[in-house]
Amino acid sequence: MSGTTLAHNRPLTCAPSRAARELGLRRGEFDLAVHLGRIRTVPDEGGGGGRRVPRSEIDRLRGRCASLGESVRVVGTTEAAALMGIPAGRFTRVAKLGLVTPVRWYPNRYRAVVWLYLAEELRRFAADETNTRLLTGRTPAELSDRLRSGTDQRARNWRGRHCGFLLRQADGPWERAGVVAGFLDPGEIDEVLTDPHERARVTALRPAPPAHGAPGSPAAQLAEEVMTAADPDEIEWFRHDLAREAAQARAHRPVSRPAASSSRPPAPGRPTLARGLRGWLLRRNPGPAAH
Repeated sequence: MSGTTLAHNRPLTCAPSRAARELGLRRGEFDLAVHLGRIRTVPDEGGGGGRRVPRSEIDRLRGRCASLGESVRVVGTTEAAALMGIPAGRFTRVAKLGLVTPVRWYPNRYRAVVWLYLAEELRRFAADETNTRLLTGRTPAELSDRLRSGTDQRARNWRGRHCGFLLRQADGPWERAGVVAGFLDPGEIDEVLTDPHERARVTALRPAPPAHGAPGSPAAQLAEEVMTAADPDEIEWFRHDLAREAAQARAHRPVSRPAASSSRPPAPGRPTLARGLRGWLLRRNPGPAAH
């Protein structure tokens, strides 16, 4: 009887912090697992605005905690190079060419970006025989030319990946538009969304960059820079995507607008009293107006 009562009283969902503890994950590992789609979450129906984890999802994963933790292990350049069996300099070139995609980043004490990669993705890349020529011998000439021209796809690839993470968690069409807008400069948003009410709605739903410092600090400014599309073709891609998401949101549920004023014009032939001090004086002295 008591067991049945406990089962009925057991909450159907739990907070992310509780779920992380039960699965033996650090909070950062848990968040990454959610972003990668390894852990399912649902909207908080209690009105908190966040996400919660179904108990059924925790039960499903409880026996796979070790493999789940390994699947979200991230490594920096030095460890990534060792894992792939190549020098660190060569790994950096591979990453700049966009052949592997960062999953996270953080600023070091010199305010430089340190990129992090999923260990399991690097293992797969190194094990693929079609990539052998990229990891040994001379770098192919066409790739060397791109490196000499200054190409660095790391930030761009991270933005694309992070946008995908956020879109998967968006709860509605306007939220999706807000996600895309989060990767554009405000001036670009103004040009795409000419309606001020839609622009205000989307701007309010823009996701903040990953928190790496107090607002206005150099670290926060760096986060804003990493979050914002930089290359002209990348900017155009986000602009096009924002226009498409906004059109879909508009068709699904137009943005609410302030109600029109309910005041009515005075009846024909009935003068409207002037307001303020002048109106008071006119009512006290209803003579002809002075010129």
